Amino acid sequence: MTAWTSLRYVVVDVEGNGQQPPDLVELAVVPIVNGEVGEPTSWLVKPERSITYFATRIHGLTNDDVAEAPAFAEIADEVRAVLDVPVLIAHNAHVDVGVLRRQLGTWECPEVFDTLKFARRLLPNQVSYKLEVLTEAFKLAEGLPDGLSPHRATYDVLVTAWLFVRLATLSDTRPLSLEELRGDAPGGSDDEAPALS
Repeated sequence: MTAWTSLRYVVVDVEGNGQQPPDLVELAVVPIVNGEVGEPTSWLVKPERSITYFATRIHGLTNDDVAEAPAFAEIADEVRAVLDVPVLIAHNAHVDVGVLRRQLGTWECPEVFDTLKFARRLLPNQVSYKLEVLTEAFKLAEGLPDGLSPHRATYDVLVTAWLFVRLATLSDTRPLSLEELRGDAPGGSDDEAPALS
């Protein structure tokens, strides 16, 4: 069995402009190295299409907020470098990965760990698996820097990072192995991995 702390991870969260498909307006990443959550990095991005009223109601970002922000092409190389890790982590990851793939073109996405899927598998008795509900249940926002708010990328990426660490270490006996997190431990499958209730 391989310790989950043996890999370097980057947790990612994106906020979109509400268009379909969405353009990126905010991106945050935070590393997890040796099992420790690091310092987040974030970017505001000026999208090609305007931010919709619906999107502003969710994350609070307006077109004025990003008017002076760089276009994604100006930060793409920096983002690619940050995402050059063995494993990417996100909550409801297909959304974040989909936006990044559209923005980064030929980017080869690493292995993805989805904390939404992990929570459903490892916490089968939860009423809801929304990030805000899990954040409240596990008090993941305690100790975060002042000024952060839900649905902004830095807040969401930090609570997702802490959720991943919590899920990986929830067992009463020992931290889960990398194989158990992946669901490919010997004799197991994604549906048969241990539940932590």
